[in-house]
Amino acid sequence: MGKIDDLVAMFRERRLGFALDEVMSGYHRFEPGFGPAGPLPMEFRVTWGTKNLRQYLDPKGDRFLVNDLHGRVSIELLCCDVPCGGTLEFRYLSEHEIRYAFDFQADSKMYHYVGEKVNIWPWNLPVSHTTCFGTLVEAETGKLVSRSVTHFRLRTLPAFLASFRLA
Repeated sequence: MGKIDDLVAMFRERRLGFALDEVMSGYHRFEPGFGPAGPLPMEFRVTWGTKNLRQYLDPKGDRFLVNDLHGRVSIELLCCDVPCGGTLEFRYLSEHEIRYAFDFQADSKMYHYVGEKVNIWPWNLPVSHTTCFGTLVEAETGKLVSRSVTHFRLRTLPAFLASFRLA
């Protein structure tokens, strides 16, 4: 019973959170003028979660279902295994989507990525929860650099579930 009491105390004191590790992989296509036209590999490996579960679960708060995100991103012909950081938002109720947003630096430039898993409804979860449509822009100019489609591969599900930990 002591461990449950400890968890309840941590929750009340806003010290209880969680983290998960996720891998999204697929392809991107450069916009004209930024690189070759063909599809090129893209992958991001991120850890996401919250350090304050109470705040995370408060539907009236501004951090409701918002996860901090950090990890590494590789985008063929742009960057290889560079650090990234941002957020992962579960917008199930308001927009029926999940949104990844993160920033990273490559070749002395800052970039901003937004990826969305869209059209999330109970009847299409196997597709909507595994397919992410993304855009990459230069952070300073806002110019569109690349569009992507990445996937959560079901073969990575055991590792994803095993990565769950209380924080």
